Amino acid sequence: MHPRYSFTLALLAAFPAIAADKEAETVVVTATRFSEVAPGVAANVSVITRQDISNTPAQNLPDVLSTRAGIDVRQIGGAMGRDAVVDMRGFGATATSNTLILVDGLRVNPVDMGGIIWSAIPLDSVERIEIMRGSGTVLYGDGASGGVINIITNKSGSPVAGVTATLGDFGYKGSEVQLGNGNDTAYYNLFVNYAAADGYRKNSQQDQQSANGRVGWLLDGGEVYTDFAIYKESAGQPGSVFTAAYRDDPRSTRTPHNSESRDGYRIRPGVSYRLHDRLTLEGEFAFDHQQLNTKYFSAFGATASDRLRDTNSLTPRLRWRHDLVALPSETVFGYDYYDGKVTSDNTGFANQGAAQESSAFYMQNITKFTQNLSLTLGGRNQRMKQKAHQDAYAPFFSPAVVGETTRTKDAYDLGLAYAADGWRIYGKTGTTFRFANVDELFGFDAFFNPVFAGDIKPQHGRINEIGGDIAVGPANLRASFYQLDLTDEIGFDGTANVNLDPTRRKGIELEAGWKMTDSLQAKASYTYADARFREGAFSGNAIPLVPRDQASALLTWNTGPTGSYTAAARYVGERRYSSDFANTRRMLSGYTTFDMQSVWKLKPWRITAKLLNALDRKYSSIAGYSTFYSDTYYYPADRRSIFVSARYDF
Repeated sequence: MHPRYSFTLALLAAFPAIAADKEAETVVVTATRFSEVAPGVAANVSVITRQDISNTPAQNLPDVLSTRAGIDVRQIGGAMGRDAVVDMRGFGATATSNTLILVDGLRVNPVDMGGIIWSAIPLDSVERIEIMRGSGTVLYGDGASGGVINIITNKSGSPVAGVTATLGDFGYKGSEVQLGNGNDTAYYNLFVNYAAADGYRKNSQQDQQSANGRVGWLLDGGEVYTDFAIYKESAGQPGSVFTAAYRDDPRSTRTPHNSESRDGYRIRPGVSYRLHDRLTLEGEFAFDHQQLNTKYFSAFGATASDRLRDTNSLTPRLRWRHDLVALPSETVFGYDYYDGKVTSDNTGFANQGAAQESSAFYMQNITKFTQNLSLTLGGRNQRMKQKAHQDAYAPFFSPAVVGETTRTKDAYDLGLAYAADGWRIYGKTGTTFRFANVDELFGFDAFFNPVFAGDIKPQHGRINEIGGDIAVGPANLRASFYQLDLTDEIGFDGTANVNLDPTRRKGIELEAGWKMTDSLQAKASYTYADARFREGAFSGNAIPLVPRDQASALLTWNTGPTGSYTAAARYVGERRYSSDFANTRRMLSGYTTFDMQSVWKLKPWRITAKLLNALDRKYSSIAGYSTFYSDTYYYPADRRSIFVSARYDF
């Protein structure tokens, strides 16, 4: 047995079951797609509460996520988290296509290879974050092989009116407005956010504006509501720097004139209604629009792109609480429909367009054999129809491209969970899949002519996992052990998007909390991830950009009504450079960051000061090797910075 596994099993055995786990009482949506307390599903589900977010010295949502086990966050740079990549269970370059991000249950991963629009989710609007590690394919469909992160926004409708102003290093300035109110008939929540910064590097200026919220009307058996978000942002694109500049002048840029802007909106009307004491209906329509404009300048000339992305969805579901013979049982039935279109008008390249239509039926049943023992069984059938086209482009004698493909995949989950007073253990097995996103449908033949890459097979695999959690007085521990075997994994081999040789990911995820006194508490996490090829030319080689070891620790001293103080440390181990499948390059160095935060509550004022990267470490979380330039390139992270904000509650 691997020594890490032996250590972890011994640690679990050292905890007797003598107290209740307070997290078990937290309302969770992600495990069943319905709000429930302790749903009993066999899965590794944890929650970042509003208090956890407030105690974390972070300026953006991805940095909050980076403190949790099983999550690697790679920042391009900037305090706003723009273009940050969130990777669950070691997918490296394809992390965004394998880690599903939801906002109130709505998937916000784009149908192409674009990033998550984090600016449309200001931190103050987040009530809690639910993390379901491992495959969420049965409930949420493709793109969830690594796991699901569901960001739950504040929908309380409690009376609130607050204004926040923030100043920070590198020319950062921001402001936020929060409003909310409600009664027995209706409620609303509104969050408005503005931020701008010069940036740590040259040409790394950023600005963002967003507004999001919800309006709801209460019924005798439920509610009808509309969620909405609108955003606009722009930024310079400093790009990467080569080895000499990274060593001597990391604030420099090779692309001083490149820029990008994007704006868009989301609107989602929905309903939640209790048809019967045992039957609840929920469903939403969603409309998502985004426009992305880019301008790039190089020695080969100027290029520009105007990309439009539109996605519509319909996601009704039904929860039926029934008995299976004499056993308590609950079944969720659902249907997911998504229709996405992308068009790209390019200067300097051929124009492109793509569309995909996805429809799926799924079911999940939880049956209790005893008060403590429950069985989870679920399945999904998903059909994906995709088409793509590219215009002929005379300057490069590129022919026109057109193609269409339809694929169907199934997935299942099977698990057992046993929960008693203060502890829980579970085991699960299941399958997962991912279809190619629309950008991956474009490829090249042996003569570098563009072709439709419809021969890319859906990625599929099996996951096995055991885990549990336990609470002992003021301490709690959560652990999981997993193995994920994938076949036909979709990735970029350095030349084209292809189906890679079979891969295997296995690891350990640990999270612990300890309330040492009424005012002093600590949280810690550790992740061991081994991601490798298990067959083919690279058999045994590590998958690039996946650190083997990660750890974090937070210590918070709550001084009562006057405020709190937090110190946080995060370690990310060394990993292979991007695209180094052969494992011939040296390792990208690991790094440790240290952050601090002070909060003073002087009602109606709340003053917050944050010191990020306090030790002024120079590091890069993303790097690769360019064969064209025969040099290594890096994306330097921000150095030490201070942010001070003041909030006034009316």
